[in-house]
Amino acid sequence: VSTQSTWGSRIGSIFKEPTVTPTEIQRKKFGLTQALGSPNGAMRRGWNGVTISRDTIHIEGMELGFKRPVLFERHAIGGEYGAGWANVGPGEVVTMFRPAGGGPEEIVDRRELTDETNAVVTYHNPLDNVPDLARIFFDRCLEQNCTPFIVTKKTVFKWQEGFWKRCKDVFNAEYREKFAEAGLLDHVGGQLQHLISDAACMQLMRWTQGGFGMACHNYDGDMLTDEMAQVHRSPGFISSTLTGKRADGALIKEFEASHGTVSDMWEAHLAGQETSLNPLGMVEALVGAMQHSAALADRDGGITTFTTTLRRTIHAAMADGRGTRDLCGPTGLTTEDFVAGIASGLAASAEVSAAKVQARAKPFRPVVALPDEAAVRRIFDELDVTNSGSLSFQEFASGLAKLGVLPRNFKFDDESK
Repeated sequence: VSTQSTWGSRIGSIFKEPTVTPTEIQRKKFGLTQALGSPNGAMRRGWNGVTISRDTIHIEGMELGFKRPVLFERHAIGGEYGAGWANVGPGEVVTMFRPAGGGPEEIVDRRELTDETNAVVTYHNPLDNVPDLARIFFDRCLEQNCTPFIVTKKTVFKWQEGFWKRCKDVFNAEYREKFAEAGLLDHVGGQLQHLISDAACMQLMRWTQGGFGMACHNYDGDMLTDEMAQVHRSPGFISSTLTGKRADGALIKEFEASHGTVSDMWEAHLAGQETSLNPLGMVEALVGAMQHSAALADRDGGITTFTTTLRRTIHAAMADGRGTRDLCGPTGLTTEDFVAGIASGLAASAEVSAAKVQARAKPFRPVVALPDEAAVRRIFDELDVTNSGSLSFQEFASGLAKLGVLPRNFKFDDESK
């Protein structure tokens, strides 16, 4: 990974396939002498990672979860991912800070442990590059016409106040007027809004009209973008780009699929079974890396034409109902058949497929899984406090508040129509 980080810094544009952080079972299976750390974390540190941008992918002629773009900025460093930890018994834990340039030590935390077994965890959140994250986020929101929100749990985790303050300072000094002129603050009181992470989790399910962005800490971003992927149908419809910063200030971009290694399908493939893997996330990453490489080199060489045609061909096939089984159900194509179909489409010309999308009267709707009726019943019974078998308005409103999805005062675009 260290060698990859060095070359990545030099090249500036990287495509990365999903990688494995091996479990203990996989360590033995692969013959590893020790469990390896996350390669993602190593690369984010090696490239001075600023942010992981994860966005919804939209296909013309196809109905997915969000109608308009949803953008995410996930702080690329800090938090639980780089934590030190130990399981210990009863005793005292002291977290001590020693200034790098000398000076008096400072006790950050001191506590007594009384349980027989305790998991002690230590981590920190670097804040120096948060203004860089904020600028990347606000620039992208302006470009995509999205209203920005900053997400933390600062009401409880007081140390997260610094993330919010730095983002807000950058916004007020450099971006507020631009967003106001674009009309992107009209429904949020004319200010950059803060969302508690709990509320953000719930609003992701409500704001399916899209047209917004969220910036947050590392762990919150990991969880919330997984939820975004579920609302938007599949992790295959989410892009993921790590932006880092070289010593000379130049930006490094690493493009990858937002999902993992899909190990269950790999095992099925090894066993000779059919698989139906949606490759869109990986293809979009490869396209992004190729286009960014061309931009850095200041020469195209046909890259833009090829990548645009590739993307258009895949989008047209999916919108035409010739997708994998996560989109089309049991009648969907296998991995191999889908790839073969795209190859044929490229050879025949993507323009024909694109024309089909333009001419289609009704959008393609992916197959949707049936609801979990037992889970729905449990929620209904919990909200039906009078056990009447129906919900009064008050019960319904109280239930929405309990679930954290009670509508707020501000609205987006056409919500009121």
